[in-house]
Amino acid sequence: MEPRIVREVAAMRRLQHHPNILTIHEVMATKTKIYLVMELASGGELFTKVLRHGRLPGKLARQYFTQLVSALNFCHQNGVAHRDLKPQNLLLDQNGNLKVSDFGLSALPEQLNNGLLHTACGTPAYTAPEVVRRKGYDGSKADAWSCGVILFHLLAGYLPFDDSNLVAMYKKVHRREFQFPEWINKQQKAIIWQLLDPNPDTRMSIAKLMETSWYKKALTALTSSKDKTSLLHDWKLKHDMVCNGVNAFDIISLSSGLDLSGLFEGGNNNNKRKEKRYTTTAETVDGVVEKVAEVGERLGYKVEKGKRGVVGLGKRRVVVVVEAVEIAESFVLVEVKVVEGGEEFEEEQWVDLEAGLGDMFVSWENDSTVG
Repeated sequence: MEPRIVREVAAMRRLQHHPNILTIHEVMATKTKIYLVMELASGGELFTKVLRHGRLPGKLARQYFTQLVSALNFCHQNGVAHRDLKPQNLLLDQNGNLKVSDFGLSALPEQLNNGLLHTACGTPAYTAPEVVRRKGYDGSKADAWSCGVILFHLLAGYLPFDDSNLVAMYKKVHRREFQFPEWINKQQKAIIWQLLDPNPDTRMSIAKLMETSWYKKALTALTSSKDKTSLLHDWKLKHDMVCNGVNAFDIISLSSGLDLSGLFEGGNNNNKRKEKRYTTTAETVDGVVEKVAEVGERLGYKVEKGKRGVVGLGKRRVVVVVEAVEIAESFVLVEVKVVEGGEEFEEEQWVDLEAGLGDMFVSWENDSTVG
């Protein structure tokens, strides 16, 4: 499960600011348990809704599908392919808005080989045919196929390709052998037909789908609704909260035993990562940045100031990153991490840094050395 957890967290961290993607607030752990603190989707799975009601009304199906496509376009723009799209992984919040979840099988840009993915994964009834061939595939085009299956499922109440014999099912897939029910209209049929193209080279992409008049009309209807206005407002609030500082879980995660960096940074005993955290009430974030830069230069480090209270210190193979965050009025948390050359960063170098910065801090935490 470790690769799936790492992948899920990494993907969701990239995708924090879209209203139709489930938000991950924090990752914490004890010695025996891992906790993913996530947004509550009290409406449950979309699959349950379809199972309970059968096919959905065209207007409602179009609303969910439009939100799904918007979320996927955002994923693809940020280099993430979901690869396991199905109604079970599409959740609903208390207002009935769709939330894409379960990124455990998602693919990140670093997994590409010659620009393609090569891992066969997903749920057979929703998986694009090229994924099974193991010859390399475009993750965004595979997601587009899954969207076609989902749209058909929402409108028809059943799957276009469904057979207990997988060989027989994939024969139907390759022959595009499925029947539209009579209540699906001409525009909907055209969208589904182009998405369920067995040839990924000629299959409609998510970007092309968003250019169709059917999608634009659906998006206009959705944007003009009160729910959408409320949703966009919530999205802006969420974005502002993330940009303006840390939340309660950031503070909780400072407790010993809740550091997952050993799992998510990867083990490398030859390059130990060391870190310490300090707090101060004597300085602002800007004051900390200036003080760190001054001390770093005095100790012979090359200093580079970044955004939002971040300072980089470099000397030979050693790279130290210092980040200051205001977590309450007149209370600043400072985290110092040795991110490169940990084996060359000796204890006396900590002493030198602490000696230079010491009069600024009211609290010193113990070392946290992660191999």
